[in-house]
Amino acid sequence: MTQDRRDFLKTLGLVGLGGALPSGALASHATRSHDQDVGVLVDSTYCVGCRKCEWACRDSNGMDNLPIEDYANAGTLPGARRPDAGLHTVVNAYPNPDGENPRFVKFQCMHCLEPACASACIVGALKKTDGGPVHYDASKCIGCRYCMVACPFQIPTYEYDRALAPRVMKCTLCFERTMERGERPACVSICPEGCLIYGTREELLDYARARIAQKPERYHDHIYGEHEAGGTSWLYLAAAPLTTLGFPELEDVAPGHYTERVQHGVFKNFFPPLALYALLGGIMWLNKRQGGEE
Repeated sequence: MTQDRRDFLKTLGLVGLGGALPSGALASHATRSHDQDVGVLVDSTYCVGCRKCEWACRDSNGMDNLPIEDYANAGTLPGARRPDAGLHTVVNAYPNPDGENPRFVKFQCMHCLEPACASACIVGALKKTDGGPVHYDASKCIGCRYCMVACPFQIPTYEYDRALAPRVMKCTLCFERTMERGERPACVSICPEGCLIYGTREELLDYARARIAQKPERYHDHIYGEHEAGGTSWLYLAAAPLTTLGFPELEDVAPGHYTERVQHGVFKNFFPPLALYALLGGIMWLNKRQGGEE
């Protein structure tokens, strides 16, 4: 962790300044077009549950892994598995009332256009980048885990078993590959069935609409993520509503819209809650320092 005591006090000072500013000065995320943000379209009707995307995710992130053959031999686990600190994406199997084979669906961070996790983070450790990914800066994180509570998809996880400087963990949309090297995410590159399509959000929405129009009998007429939670960079097509495949039913308004209004109202009108934020943040920062870095 690179944030020292001086940096932390500066952060608290900025938060304190927010309490003294008029409501308009604490603006939420500036509205911008996300058409050219990169993202992924998941056509779950082509997913066969091979779980090669799980293997590629672990391999790309340098995590403990099994031989790729073991994933196929184990099969896709039934039920609503969730990503964890050691696996950023999962493929789940759900009963298929229209056939013998189950319905498979991949799940990971959705990289929301207006991410609630970033809105809830009091030190700016999470932010929506201009290219599309929601990026996490571990050097800023104080371990408050507000992001875990705020996420409507319950995605961020925490390295509870890491004694020194535990991190919040989630899919990064292969930030180094996509943003720095111009490559596709690891999961997209390895998918043998072509159910993962990488491109700009505008391209993916057009492509998804075209697929529905060409084969209306194949798809439920809805693109999940186009509007849910204010829109997401991961978009989904399926044969049934995604809410029957483990995805939450969400409003079109981004959750961060509400949390920021509440936080900004508190900052403007009340000092005691502001002091509580500072106190809690200070305690968590000191707890992390007990790892022996200073």
